[in-house]
Amino acid sequence: MGVVRVRHLPTFVSIEPANICQLHCPQCPVGTQHLTAKRSDFQFSNFQILLPQIAPYAHTVQFYFQGEPLLNSDLPKMIALAHQAGLYTIVSTNAQSLTPILAKQLVASGLSRIIVSIDGMSEASYNAYRVGGSLHKALDGLTYLRQAKNEIGAPIHIELQCLRLRSNEHEWAAMKSHYRVMGADSLTFKTAQFYHYEKGNPLMPSNERYSRYTRLSDGTYRLKHRHIHACHRLWTGAVITTTGELLPCCMDKAAQYSFGNVFESSFEQCYHSLAADHFRAHLLSTHFDLPICQNC
Repeated sequence: MGVVRVRHLPTFVSIEPANICQLHCPQCPVGTQHLTAKRSDFQFSNFQILLPQIAPYAHTVQFYFQGEPLLNSDLPKMIALAHQAGLYTIVSTNAQSLTPILAKQLVASGLSRIIVSIDGMSEASYNAYRVGGSLHKALDGLTYLRQAKNEIGAPIHIELQCLRLRSNEHEWAAMKSHYRVMGADSLTFKTAQFYHYEKGNPLMPSNERYSRYTRLSDGTYRLKHRHIHACHRLWTGAVITTTGELLPCCMDKAAQYSFGNVFESSFEQCYHSLAADHFRAHLLSTHFDLPICQNC
């Protein structure tokens, strides 16, 4: 609606439990080491201070951003605290660190939903993107979650998520018919994001219907929906890094446009800061022409 200055606070917040990952996915800034920040975890003590500031307004907390969330040993405690505050909680993981004990801790914490990323039904197709990972470990993680859910009787929703890639497109049908046997409650196929996509990428699906990009007559590619000049994320959500930087959205992967640091100022002060106002105003005046919007 063109309103820059807002009085409300976001209804959902993404918190980054850890800023590193064990895998080297080719289109992930962490996996390709484009982001070389020193390892840091979101400290439980900081979460205890932050939660009362967001709980009265938010309905959802997503415990993921750039790194692998399960590498933070305090994650189950943070989820439990958010659950006690009445918030819907989500974790997205590669499941490489899931053990029977950790699975029980996550399920018992009151976690609402867990997304397990598995991009293939064979080690070859899986490793085409999840470089350095193990399909066997990911499938074991799914099993542990299912066993813990059944044992505890918790309502946690286990979602299997698969990127649509050329390397696994021959396995989509098999995944559709086997995801429940694998331990998931639902299956989500997701289009893949690529950097420097203009000249294409070998991992792009052969059928353009399943891609975020369309091929032009000159052989180059562009984002299918790049002319959509609207965004609700800047007015309804926020992302907080392990170091406390409050970011406009999940596309700011290098933390270029911080609204402030919630460890140094209050969450409300950062969300309503001059930096936040200027960023929203700039996007509205330039029709979302910033680099982080060009591949959204």
